[in-house]
Amino acid sequence: MIRWLQPEEPFPPVQSALAEPNGLLAAGGDLSPERLIEAYQHGVFPWSSAGQPILWWSPDPRMVLLPAEIRITRSLAKVLRNRDYEVRADSAFREVMQACAEPRAEQDGTWISDDMIKAYHALHRRGIAHSIETWIDGELAGGLYGVAIGRMFYGESMFTRRPDASKIALVHLVRQLQRRGYEMIDCQVHTAHLQRMGGREIPRTAFMHKLGELVNYPSNPGAWVLDNDLA
Repeated sequence: MIRWLQPEEPFPPVQSALAEPNGLLAAGGDLSPERLIEAYQHGVFPWSSAGQPILWWSPDPRMVLLPAEIRITRSLAKVLRNRDYEVRADSAFREVMQACAEPRAEQDGTWISDDMIKAYHALHRRGIAHSIETWIDGELAGGLYGVAIGRMFYGESMFTRRPDASKIALVHLVRQLQRRGYEMIDCQVHTAHLQRMGGREIPRTAFMHKLGELVNYPSNPGAWVLDNDLA
């Protein structure tokens, strides 16, 4: 059985999450900024399908990308050098979330509901949730969004409308995080795409240990400004 969260009730220990489905920890609660921040600080994230209550997860193992381990192929490096794109931060946060919510051939529906968009946009207004966007020919071609707390970045979703557009955004995100001293990106669950980019799975115990260190660094909420000399 999983716990049904009452208002202001703390999350149960992540060790109590179910093994099947992997990482299901609790249900209920709300998507207020305070609840979301508490969740991320404790290694928990929301993920629900249409018609379900809010479900909270902490899977084991956990997919992460360490900035120093990002893998850039020769073809992607060539794309990055060509510079026929523009990368921005926080200029179209809602549009990025809406694009991430669009139907995909490999998915049945989306977990990014209107309520989720409203909730993360509230975090964005507080300078805690951020988007990295790839623009090509003046159009939003790809990007990603996530949450920054301390020296942790929690990646939520990414999308692409043009070849390599999401990869460009991810590389620029990683370079920015490296400059700012961030040491880990939470990718939540395994995907082949993230594995090809250098992501790997680690035990939840190792994830929680590193998380406990990184979230306690001071945060600097506010809109991000990219260092465009990085690629």
